[in-house]
Amino acid sequence: MPTTLASYFSRQFLLAVMVALAGLTGLGSLFDLIDLLRRAASRPDATFTLVSEMAALRVPWLLMQILPFAVLLGGIYAFWRLTRSSELIVTRAAGVSIWQILGAPFLVALLVGGFATAIISPISSVTYARATALDDQYLKVGAGPLTVNGGQLWLRQSDTGLIPDGIAIIHAAGVSVRGKVLSARQVSVFRLDGHDRLLERIEAKNGRLIGGAWIFGDARTLEPGHLPSAPGRIRMPTDLTIARVQESFASPDTLSVWELPGFISLLSRSGFSTVSHRLYFQTLLSLPLLCGTMSLVAAGFSMRPARRGHVAQMLLSGAAAGFALFVISKVAAEYGKSGSLPPMLAAWAPAASGLMLALALLLHLEDG
Repeated sequence: MPTTLASYFSRQFLLAVMVALAGLTGLGSLFDLIDLLRRAASRPDATFTLVSEMAALRVPWLLMQILPFAVLLGGIYAFWRLTRSSELIVTRAAGVSIWQILGAPFLVALLVGGFATAIISPISSVTYARATALDDQYLKVGAGPLTVNGGQLWLRQSDTGLIPDGIAIIHAAGVSVRGKVLSARQVSVFRLDGHDRLLERIEAKNGRLIGGAWIFGDARTLEPGHLPSAPGRIRMPTDLTIARVQESFASPDTLSVWELPGFISLLSRSGFSTVSHRLYFQTLLSLPLLCGTMSLVAAGFSMRPARRGHVAQMLLSGAAAGFALFVISKVAAEYGKSGSLPPMLAAWAPAASGLMLALALLLHLEDG
């Protein structure tokens, strides 16, 4: 297809998608603000300015959630308007196939999804983390990821203090975070070799995570076949930080696509579950394909000439089909979080299956 024509269709499609995205994001932000105001009604220190800041900080995250549906609605409007003005009919009469026409909008949808994953995702993770921190501080009682976990902390880390491939399993109770110090009481540390054989055990009345090391106070060392050591202070290096411990309990939405691979590796070494983080990472990677699928679904239901009738029914069917695909992707994500589906399959299967169904629909309508 000529470059000028492809550029024109791309601009029309992109403009419609941006308008739909702005409208849906604005509507969603309004409802989010109303919900925050309702929750803040019983909190005297939660002012309207603070609540408005929280709602504004959640806008990039909301935009990421709405983007696929915005591509669908924007695509339906763009293709319907081009069909109603007979621009698509004239283009096809000139010998341009439907696949050439859809190539440019499909590529634009992929680029929009890729831009959201690579650029908007890091912004969203920072603002959403700040909004969550404000929510925990002002709108929730006894909030915080460690509080939700009952103040209990279980983790595993590499431990080369005794042998090169050593492992340390740490359990702490009464965990709290103040500033840049994580404090705990009744800490137990099991130091194992690479074959999970116990080398020694540390029992401490208190412990702190600070400066890249665990500092255990009033601690005793117990080794097989030896008497307990005298109480003292023990320092054990670690690659964990307070932020990473908190993030392991927090939502993966607070991490960008660039941070997730390294953080998932750290969680695996520390013994935390990585299912939700791996699922979120694969969901971000599959977002461009999902956006491209939505553009083809929109085309399949909105390029019917008005003289054939039932145009409104086709448009509503397209919106319903896209919404169903959107819901299916969320349901698959829930199955992925529960472990019923592998994270990669849960993230990619809805987009891939939707793409095949959209291609089948276009083949049936245009070439069948």
